[in-house]
Amino acid sequence: MKTFKPTHKLLAAIITLFILSFSTNTVAQEKIQMVRLAKIKVDPLQLDKYNNALKEQMTTAVRLEPGVLTYYAVADKTEPSHITILEIYADTTAYKLHIETTHFKKYKETVKDMVKCLELVDVTLIGSANKMDK
Repeated sequence: MKTFKPTHKLLAAIITLFILSFSTNTVAQEKIQMVRLAKIKVDPLQLDKYNNALKEQMTTAVRLEPGVLTYYAVADKTEPSHITILEIYADTTAYKLHIETTHFKKYKETVKDMVKCLELVDVTLIGSANKMDK
């Protein structure tokens, strides 16, 4: 019976394929989500109109854009016109695509006179827990 002895070229090819498959997985795993808080102060007299525009923009973005992963919007209990939005995107490219969409531009145009103050804070997600993660 003849024994199989791999050649140097074959070994080099196998090692190269192994390294390439490992590095491709590493790059995919290192793709970092973009997480942002938007802190917004809205004109209290226009709060209902603002909330409607925000809800429309959020639901449209999540429905149409694969890179828009999560939106949570909350209002301060004592100052309902102070709104904080948690936004999670697949990565910065998804965010850049998002702000160029028709629905986002419509939202910005609609609320431009309603928003009195906007602060964008980029944050790092350190963990999450969700009943739907079961």
